[in-house]
Parts: sequence; structure tokens; C-alpha cells
Amino acid sequence: MRRLGALGIGLAVVLGGCGETVQTIDSGRVRKADTPPWTAHDSPYRARGWNAGNQAAFDAQLRARAQGQNDYAAR
Repeated sequence: MRRLGALGIGLAVVLGGCGETVQTIDSGRVRKADTPPWTAHDSPYRARGWNAGNQAAFDAQLRARAQGQNDYAAR
């Protein structure tokens, strides 16, 4: 009887992981795939002080961020 109960609980746990949840994107805050990344206006991950639409500033920000992660860069 205990084995049947344990089997039932185990089966419920295993099948519980098979559920599919709805995964939708809020289109108001996500950049479309066909727009350049430097045109993101209201991204929560935008660096402070950066203005949307400025490609040169966007490229400079990426270079500075990459150099901050470079272990061999002279600081």
C-alpha cells in the first residue's frame, strides 16, 4: 500500500514537470528583431546617460563594457 502511494506521488511529480506555460512577450517594452539595437527607447537594461538613437555612443558603451570585463586590459 505504501509503495502504491509513493509511486503515485512520484508519478505526480514527474508529470507535473511536463506542463506547458504560456510564454508571451510584452510588445510594448521589447525591441523588434528588425530594428537596430541602439534605437531601444524604454529598455529597463539601458545604461544611464545613454540617449536612444545615438549609434556612436552605443558602440562606445559596448567597447567600455567589454574592456571592463577584460582581465588583460591595463586599468
